[in-house]
Amino acid sequence: MQSSIDKLSNLNALNTKLDTKAITPSSGSDFSKVLKDSLSELNEVQVKSDKAMADIATGEVKNLHQAALAIGKAETSMKMMLEIRNKALSAYKEISRTQL
Repeated sequence: MQSSIDKLSNLNALNTKLDTKAITPSSGSDFSKVLKDSLSELNEVQVKSDKAMADIATGEVKNLHQAALAIGKAETSMKMMLEIRNKALSAYKEISRTQL
């Protein structure tokens, strides 16, 4: 059994690692990776939603509740991605208006 001092030192070491990660600046490739991953995830959600709608239309749906959830999740994800796009465009326009 670990003593409470050992547990505390392990927790402090973990805290230090997390703090240094939060402080280090991230490169531009990290943002593009996050954006690409988000778009890929959105695409997967949209494909599942399309399949759920097709299953409902053909009567092959086994669980109507799950199909409705998939469709709702796809709709919410798309709205969120559109808002992110709008914010990014707004930020770009604001930066382009800035005089140097």
